[in-house]
Amino acid sequence: MKIKLCGLTNKDDAVQAAMLGADALGFIFYEKSLRCVTPETVQEIVPFLPPFVQVVGVFVDQPLAYIHDIAQQCRLDTIQLHGEESPAYCMDVHHRVIKSFSVQSESDLETMPMYQGLVSSVLVDTKVQNIRGGTGQTFDWSLANLVKEQGVPLILAGGINASNIEKAMQLVSPYAVDISSGVESEPGKKDYNKMSDVIRLAKGKR
Repeated sequence: MKIKLCGLTNKDDAVQAAMLGADALGFIFYEKSLRCVTPETVQEIVPFLPPFVQVVGVFVDQPLAYIHDIAQQCRLDTIQLHGEESPAYCMDVHHRVIKSFSVQSESDLETMPMYQGLVSSVLVDTKVQNIRGGTGQTFDWSLANLVKEQGVPLILAGGINASNIEKAMQLVSPYAVDISSGVESEPGKKDYNKMSDVIRLAKGKR
């Protein structure tokens, strides 16, 4: 299973995550996030990353021109849209798109079929009022299995850590997991041991 570690804010954490075996690293360009980074910071980090590690930029309802500028400046591989971006908006992004959906009930999945064929994968995260990800809270994973029925690669997020990742793999078997707070010592600062444990478990290593 693939694993993306998100909310990275500094070079040491990013390089450690990559060397431990993370498949993708997420950098948040949303100013209201506790884990927001500047394009200049990411631009400095990327040259130190090993090959084949995906660099993902996370955005929330921001202008397309802004996204395209940062994608070029920071050499992003994939764009993760974590807001209310429309299918038409996703079509106009010049990179592969991960479309995030905050879910609490089945009704939160109603618009998802509109994105089929337009995005590379969908990410389901816990719905918390006025917060876009990084809450450390899980949701009803049976909803994630409904998403899988739509045939789009599923990324599972929301409160995943070393204590529950094996259960998530067993119950949902997603294409990938996306973890932020579950491998932190504090918002924006990763914990080496937590990263090591969760990556080891995600990769099925004992």
